[in-house]
Amino acid sequence: MKNGIFIIAHAPLASALRQCVLHVFPDASSVVAVLDVQPNMPTEETLLSARLTMAMLKQPNTLVLTDMFGATPCNVAQKLVDGLNTRLIAGVNLPMLMRAITYRNEPLDALVARALSGGTQGVMQVAVTAPQNQLRKIHDQNHHDHQQ
Repeated sequence: MKNGIFIIAHAPLASALRQCVLHVFPDASSVVAVLDVQPNMPTEETLLSARLTMAMLKQPNTLVLTDMFGATPCNVAQKLVDGLNTRLIAGVNLPMLMRAITYRNEPLDALVARALSGGTQGVMQVAVTAPQNQLRKIHDQNHHDHQQ
């Protein structure tokens, strides 16, 4: 069972995320749809565009991803999602999307769990390993170096 993935986000984020995922998964172009919400676009017009775009996916189930809870893309998506054949996640990021594409053939509820874990596990503080940024162990207590 393939699930469609529909990204609704502030322009140009939805299209940019789609391009990134298609770079890695070029075969996923038919299951990933996007809607870039333009500034000052009326909500009703955005909702109409969203309905048309989702209908073009022609997938039995769809995971809808938006960029930010409470913003126009998410508000539109909430009106679009029925809770039966569609699920909505706000806070899309690239690790979340990559995980969703990877597991797009799983049942919709499992896909939601995979996407959420991908999104949270993909956010981390990375240790700085460049030698010039590491503290040096100094054996001589009187020796002082100043890093800039």
